[in-house]
Amino acid sequence: MARIARKTISYLLKIGIVLLTIWFVYRHLNHNQNLFEFVNRIHQIGQTQFYTVIIAVTILMFVNWILEAAKWQYLTKLLEKMSLWKAIEAVFCGLTMAIITPNRIGEYGGRILYLPVRKRVHGIFAMAVGSFGQNTVTNVIGTLSLVCFIYKYLNLNSWLSLSLTFLAMVFIFLMLLFYFRIRWLVFLLDKIKFLKKYHRFFSIMAKYSFPQLVVIMLFSLARFAVFSSQYYILIHILLPDLHFIPVMLMVFNLFFIQSAIPSLDLLDIGVRNFIANYLFGFITTQSVAIMACVSCIWLINLIIPALLGSVFVLKLNFFGNNT
Repeated sequence: MARIARKTISYLLKIGIVLLTIWFVYRHLNHNQNLFEFVNRIHQIGQTQFYTVIIAVTILMFVNWILEAAKWQYLTKLLEKMSLWKAIEAVFCGLTMAIITPNRIGEYGGRILYLPVRKRVHGIFAMAVGSFGQNTVTNVIGTLSLVCFIYKYLNLNSWLSLSLTFLAMVFIFLMLLFYFRIRWLVFLLDKIKFLKKYHRFFSIMAKYSFPQLVVIMLFSLARFAVFSSQYYILIHILLPDLHFIPVMLMVFNLFFIQSAIPSLDLLDIGVRNFIANYLFGFITTQSVAIMACVSCIWLINLIIPALLGSVFVLKLNFFGNNT
């Protein structure tokens, strides 16, 4: 009887997640005028270019998430041997659950459900190492870009600029230090009395060696390069007069600021558009085109993978191993 109850609950949960995802996506796509603006503008350029750009950006989307899957496969080597395809399923499943949860927290749940029950809590901390690596890349590059932005576009006095530069360098140093010495975090957690009894779960973070952390960061850098390229391709096709360096400077700042703001993925598009509109306002007056590009990236990088991931949600077993 208990087995039947578990299967029923599991089935209802899966159907509920899929239906909620579809409803959320439909609701927000139906009210996103920037996507319609993007289609209108890119159709004006020419049908051949339209399909070429969309195919290129979509291919890069798959490259991006396959790289993340390879990183997840690498991270879970300390827990169990996972095939690349299973890692891909876990990543896409996580994306489905991410868009309906605050600050993408559901992404953790989607991925760890592909691990054996006894390894799922460990998987949360393994994924935290990967997220830390990605955030370190985003924050280091973003901080350097922010310093360049301050000197080039903001008229601050020299002392304030130098002070901000110094703080930026300290921040970068601390980010890199704590990433490559992540075992210090385990040491600090051990010092918290009520957390010490959970040492067997979070101690996995200390098991990643320096070479392994370097590999994880290289995966993160590769992903950063891929989704930066997506932005440049779309912006360049709509606004060809903009130069490469100013565009990438604003894109890196967009990633940096966006990473610091907690949000719900489906509502995140409004935040992205607001930030992008402000930043790119320093190099172009074509704010509608910029917001159209941001909305297109949001659709291709998050919404399409989330819908694809709903197929894998149906394969989940919430109470045991997945076959």
